[in-house]
Amino acid sequence: MKFLLDMPVSPSLLNVIHAYGHEGVHAHEIGKDKASDAELLEIARSEGRIIITADLDFPRLLALSLAEGPGIILFRGGNYSDLEMCELLEHCRQMC
Repeated sequence: MKFLLDMPVSPSLLNVIHAYGHEGVHAHEIGKDKASDAELLEIARSEGRIIITADLDFPRLLALSLAEGPGIILFRGGNYSDLEMCELLEHCRQMC
């Protein structure tokens, strides 16, 4: 799988993604640290990436677009440390 990490998400999550053989990039890494959410959605859609974010705008934008993708992993409900995000992503991987 291929992932695009949004700015509110720590780049350290790339370690978890890469450890399981997946591809991932952080928005900052590809020069999109100031890109709009709509622009990041389009990048993810065109490159077949799943967005990992803590930004509640993504689900709304996706629903309003009536598009089938991209997929979104949303960290919501609080401020997560880098470690907590990595542990939650690891937990999600184990459930799949």
